[in-house]
Amino acid sequence: MTEVFNMNKEEIIKLAREVGLLPDNLHPAPQTHHMAQKQKNLERFAALVAAHERKACIEIIETYRIPVGNSPSGELACEWTYRALHEIRDDIRARGEQ
Repeated sequence: MTEVFNMNKEEIIKLAREVGLLPDNLHPAPQTHHMAQKQKNLERFAALVAAHERKACIEIIETYRIPVGNSPSGELACEWTYRALHEIRDDIRARGEQ
C-alpha cells in the first residue's frame, strides 16, 4: 500500500502551538527542563492518541460485515473486499510498530 502521512516531532509541536499547549518561542535551542518535559509529555500523549485511533480503526475493519452475494461473482467480490480490508488492517498495525 502507499505510504501515508506519519506525524513527526515537528508536526506534533506545531499542533501543540496551534491549540496553545506550547509557546510560539519554543526553539530547538537549549530549553528549560520544564519545557523539555512538557514537549516529551506532548509527544507521548500524541502517541497514545494515535494508538487509540489505530485500535478503533482495526476494530471497525475486523467487525465489518459485507453482505454476501448470491452468486459466484458476488461471493468473489466479498472475498476481494475482505482481503483488501485485511491488508489495510495490517498496514494500520504496522504503523504502530514503527
